[in-house]
Amino acid sequence: MVSHSGLLTIMERAARKAGAKLRRDFGEVEHLQVSRKGPADFVSKADQQAEKTLVEELQKARPDWGFLLEEGGVIEGDPTKPRWIIDPLDGTSNFLHGIPHFAISIAVEEPLLGGTKREVTTGLVYQPVTDESYWAEKTRGAWRHDQRLRVSARRDLGDCLIATGIPFMGHGDFAQWTRIFGAVGPSVAGIRRFGAAALDLAHVASGRYDGYWESGLHPWDVAAGMLLVREAGGFVTDFRGGDQPIERREVIAGNDAIHSKLHKLVAGALR
Repeated sequence: MVSHSGLLTIMERAARKAGAKLRRDFGEVEHLQVSRKGPADFVSKADQQAEKTLVEELQKARPDWGFLLEEGGVIEGDPTKPRWIIDPLDGTSNFLHGIPHFAISIAVEEPLLGGTKREVTTGLVYQPVTDESYWAEKTRGAWRHDQRLRVSARRDLGDCLIATGIPFMGHGDFAQWTRIFGAVGPSVAGIRRFGAAALDLAHVASGRYDGYWESGLHPWDVAAGMLLVREAGGFVTDFRGGDQPIERREVIAGNDAIHSKLHKLVAGALR
């Protein structure tokens, strides 16, 4: 059985503590669906409470590390030390509508020599409903619990199931997405939009999806998931094939062959 590092043990303990509360709150959402006010305020508080739990638990273990948070923004720490990148509830809309597909995402970003760049070296994606814990450490591979993960071995796009995210209510570029969909859709076996980028990438790492593209992303959406894909033998780039997906807020992921073919289709659609 593969053993966690001390750092991952800290991360998983925090995720499971926050996840237990989310799981309990998720059980209340169904009852709130029929109320006049609806569950939106309740879910917002659940999101914020999950983030508060994660910050408290991680600060106990690493009090001098900073945070980049979906809800709370930046909490400054020692700039020479790593920082946490956290999405306490990736898949908020799913949670809000009683759909059991959401996750907690935690990544560790370390400063590189000189301090001008940073690199994600540890990532955890935890699905509270299914109790699936995906984790990766740089050079140690990607895992679901103690099972080693590998990206899909499919090479033909016609056999592939591809994940994506769709722009909504002022978020994202509809025209760009439509062009890309028009290029990718006719070439693949299917396209899925499940509404949680961290889980999409975890499923690419585990071979459930063969590839993935999305834009309009934030660091907390993808930091842990990108490491999972890379440590599972996959490739992750921006739409231009570069190594700046977080900075450009766009991701293409898959094994070498599928990534290359998706990149060609996406790049062609954007010309």
